[in-house]
Amino acid sequence: MCIISFHVDDHPKYKLIVAANRDEFYERPTKEAGFWEDEPNLLAGQDLRAFGTWLGITKSGRFAALTNYRDLASERPDRKSRGDIVLDFLKSDIEPEAYLEKLRETRTEYNGYNTLVGSSVDEIYYYGNQQEDIIKVAPGTHTVSNHLLNTPWPKVENARTMLHNYVKANETIDVEVLFEQLASVDKAPDEMLPDTGVGLALERDLSPIFIRTDNYGTRASTVILVTHDNDVTFIERTFNSGSLKKENAFEFKIK
Repeated sequence: MCIISFHVDDHPKYKLIVAANRDEFYERPTKEAGFWEDEPNLLAGQDLRAFGTWLGITKSGRFAALTNYRDLASERPDRKSRGDIVLDFLKSDIEPEAYLEKLRETRTEYNGYNTLVGSSVDEIYYYGNQQEDIIKVAPGTHTVSNHLLNTPWPKVENARTMLHNYVKANETIDVEVLFEQLASVDKAPDEMLPDTGVGLALERDLSPIFIRTDNYGTRASTVILVTHDNDVTFIERTFNSGSLKKENAFEFKIK
């Protein structure tokens, strides 16, 4: 289901700070993050079933990420893959607002989603196909999970508060702190859980920032730091049924 916390345009050293978890069924084949052979400027993981991606950045500074909108009653298997939304933006040179305008015109062709895009990571734009507005994200800390941007679900509020408090208090960011935040397995009290149609037991299991069930959970945690001098740090940790599998780290300068 995924969760993305990010701090934009409000830090003395970093213009973008991202801490994100990708949640997926354990059996779904996935390629770890790396620069793609056929798109050597594109850094992202890859879904090996539909061949899109959920989060990535390019050497020219294009950034995009996506979460699903949880509404199982409206899901249809014949709709387009949401992973193409991130991939198509990263491969293009279209401006963020224009790209999101195109998405708005084709909103019914996909199951529910939220997407974040930016062309030089100085500005981030948000659009979700369950609402109308294209939003230029205000400076500060924001979180999106499986409803709309900054919906006050317990996990969203917890993730946003942790990231905000840390980055506002520290000029140098320790990636280990961000990974610790992404590893939180605290479940929300029943009375604070959303009702998204999946039943109370599953709502409980999906309420932590880091999810672990028998067949579904957090598959990857990713931290991205982009300085005002355009230096990028990208670190992905992948997991197998909740256990750390591998870490891949990359550093480059935006051209």
